[in-house]
Amino acid sequence: MDTIPDFANLLGLLRALFTEPATWRQLAIIAGGFLLALILGQFLQNRFHALIKPGAVRGIGRTAVRTGFYALVPILWWLSLLAVVGLLRRRALPTDILHFAIYLVGALALIRAGVFVLRHSFSPGSRLKAWEWALTVTIWLLVTLHILGLLPLTIEILDEHAVTLGSARISLYTATSFVLSLALLSLAGLWATNGIQALLRRSEAFDEGLKIVLGKITRFAFLTLAVAVAMITAGIDLTAFAVFGGALGVGVGLGLQRIVSNFVSGIVLALEKSIHPGDIINVGTSFGVVQGLHARHVAVRDQDGKDILIPNETLFSTEIVNWSYGDRNVRLRLPVQISYQDDPEQAMALLTGAANEIARVLKDPAPSAWLMGFGDNGINLELHIWVNDPERGINDVRSDIHRRIWHAFRAAGISFPFPQRDVHIKSTVPAGAPSSGK
Repeated sequence: MDTIPDFANLLGLLRALFTEPATWRQLAIIAGGFLLALILGQFLQNRFHALIKPGAVRGIGRTAVRTGFYALVPILWWLSLLAVVGLLRRRALPTDILHFAIYLVGALALIRAGVFVLRHSFSPGSRLKAWEWALTVTIWLLVTLHILGLLPLTIEILDEHAVTLGSARISLYTATSFVLSLALLSLAGLWATNGIQALLRRSEAFDEGLKIVLGKITRFAFLTLAVAVAMITAGIDLTAFAVFGGALGVGVGLGLQRIVSNFVSGIVLALEKSIHPGDIINVGTSFGVVQGLHARHVAVRDQDGKDILIPNETLFSTEIVNWSYGDRNVRLRLPVQISYQDDPEQAMALLTGAANEIARVLKDPAPSAWLMGFGDNGINLELHIWVNDPERGINDVRSDIHRRIWHAFRAAGISFPFPQRDVHIKSTVPAGAPSSGK
């Protein structure tokens, strides 16, 4: 369209259009085609639902089958309209509205399939799944306005309602254009980021920590670029937001300080390679296996199956015990005390023998027993053992060894001493006082 019609002309055109019987006949055909496609689509989806189950079809074939299933109703609707238009043209009946409907329904089928493929390219738990239909309808409405020639009129109406902030003029069209551009560019950026992260995961040139850092930086860079390009596309003057940028900097320095600190700390931790997924760490009272490094926190799963989210700033500023840093071998010390009547050499031999019976105890370095000193109640011995699977916990190893030590000492007649205390009774009777005894 070369000119933008006003509302009066548009309403007059629609009024004249809906007074013709051919218009209502074509609208009835469009509605009937939709109902037919909906019924037939539901039947085919229920009949061939097994094809989209996991394992039925693999690879690209499964994606193609699932795409066809999700776009089946629009495709059947489009095919029914094509068939009816062919019959009406043979009888020389009007098909002008059906002509536009074919374009619109065909666009809906393509957009539905395209959005599903885009969502499928993300992870299965992608947030795009919740917005799939909203994104489909939004893109289809824009295409519909373009096909019907109403897009220039819509832009003009939206641009008439605006507010002025300093030297910047922000209209409904500017805001809508910015939101749509940001959504599409963000999706494109996330899709590119997922592709880069997939390449990084398959690469053997980088370790896990560097892969995580590169993935975070790539995602942040793409999202920042998406915001900047969306603002330029919407016609927003970036220099007009200098004051907003200064206010944002103050906000980062005050309210967002901890968020930025956690984000930067996470990048530093990944770059220095001190913590990797799969490491066994001990931070304060938290002990477990590192499940993943994230932008704000590190996920640690403890022995009870609970996931503990430790802020990156905490890991960066406090002492961390990494049980698998460089070497997964961990030494455990088990103190034991025997009485002075028992032979320490015999007890030390029994200690190492009990440790060697445990499967998790390493044979190299071998268990060793030491005489550590002489206490108030008995002789202090200490058993040293090594394990290389601390993620399985250490309490079960301690328990198994203590049980075997108790049975071995009992069989050999070695006793564990009780606490001994000498009590001295001091008389409080004054010197020279007569005794009360007879």
